[in-house]
Amino acid sequence: MEPVCATPAARPRDRSASDAPGVILLVDDEPLILRALRRILERDGHRVLEAESAADAETALGDPDLDVVLIDVMLGRTSGLQMLDRVKASPLETEVVMMTGYASIDSAVECMRRGAFDYLTKPFEDFHRVRTTVRKAIERRRLIQRNRELEQELSGRRDAPVLVGGSQGIRSLRRMIEGLRHNGSHVLIQGESGTGKELVAQSIHAASRRAPGPFVPVDCGALPESIIESELFGHERGAFTGAVGAPGLFRMADHGTLFLDEIGELPPSMQAKLLRALQEKEVRPVGGSGSIAVDIRVVSATHRDLWAMVEERHFRADLYYRLNVVRITIPPLRERKQDIPQLVQHFLSRHRDPERPIEGVDDEALAALARYEWPGNVRELFNTIESALAFARGPNLRPADLSLVRRHGEAASAPPATVPLSFDAYERCALQRALRESSGDAREAARRLGIGRSTLYRKLGKHGLLPRRAGVSPLRPIR
Repeated sequence: MEPVCATPAARPRDRSASDAPGVILLVDDEPLILRALRRILERDGHRVLEAESAADAETALGDPDLDVVLIDVMLGRTSGLQMLDRVKASPLETEVVMMTGYASIDSAVECMRRGAFDYLTKPFEDFHRVRTTVRKAIERRRLIQRNRELEQELSGRRDAPVLVGGSQGIRSLRRMIEGLRHNGSHVLIQGESGTGKELVAQSIHAASRRAPGPFVPVDCGALPESIIESELFGHERGAFTGAVGAPGLFRMADHGTLFLDEIGELPPSMQAKLLRALQEKEVRPVGGSGSIAVDIRVVSATHRDLWAMVEERHFRADLYYRLNVVRITIPPLRERKQDIPQLVQHFLSRHRDPERPIEGVDDEALAALARYEWPGNVRELFNTIESALAFARGPNLRPADLSLVRRHGEAASAPPATVPLSFDAYERCALQRALRESSGDAREAARRLGIGRSTLYRKLGKHGLLPRRAGVSPLRPIR
């Protein structure tokens, strides 16, 4: 048997409607019971998943779309109550309905005490009660989700970052972030370069109880090993030549969120010190005689396979487990191309020029964008649109305005005939192209241009391509 199998829904789901069908997981070690429940629930259009044990249900329990779980109290050698505890501890706030063929008042009370929504007795002679119980459980979950949204609005977080798109991957990402609202665990974000890991980290921070506190990002790969301890933990005056004293990024993020981008680039010498800081919730500044308590949530990100690095002994296993309490994976743009039109309009609105208004993208250009594989993901799309705006001559972007490169290196569309006449315009185009062709990797972009990284950062800043925000190290490249 497959661990979890899905049956098709009888009609499309409209998640915005309170009475819309939901995603239901059935966990029972009796196949006949599973079949009977599936037939009952499919009549209402629910998408039904089945599992005959807690182990088989493992994958489905991580699905942010999961609305209700029906669990047998007796699952062979496993207690259904243990699975109930696991589900209720999840940040996804899935409702649970317990089932048993040995009903008693004591068992019913115990199930409700542990957070079950309701309690059903087998065999299911009253099919209407089963359907009504599941429908009410779905309504309750959606009511809680709506209350969370209103709570966010009322708390003044209307300026939270926007995750643009309507694809399944982005909707699941939004629900995962919503589920973390009242959870303070550390989070590990995984995704290819350019997928928007910092934006997701900002969204996690803005949706959390720590939103009033600071959000402090740092690129672990951009900090020289000689100063990384001082940057993270701070230093006392006179700790080294020229040291005037600094609090460090950990203390700057106190009562907020520290975003450790490209955590896989952290030198081995710093991994043990970072682990200690996370375990003890305190830091010791370089040159200091004592430790200072900090209250932070760490959101880390990487485009690398951290577990493979653990197996190769390039990354500490204990630090990996400390950071990987909650994992979020961002889908690459090539897997959610239906979001491209929305992303393009979002970028156009951000760069709208009153003197040269661009209304949109014509059909041929949009088709070209949809055909492209986007190795640099959303960042590459952003750079492509920004570059196209410099060459556009009409109200809509055309294929000739786009400069796309296929995986094999040949041009996907002819480059614009217009050549920048000023040196500054040429330099800006060269920087954009180097970033695009290196998928946003600052070191690779500097190598392609034949300049040092410090020179690259200076030129990016000159052309407004390097974001400068309070609390950001000047050594951070574009992310």
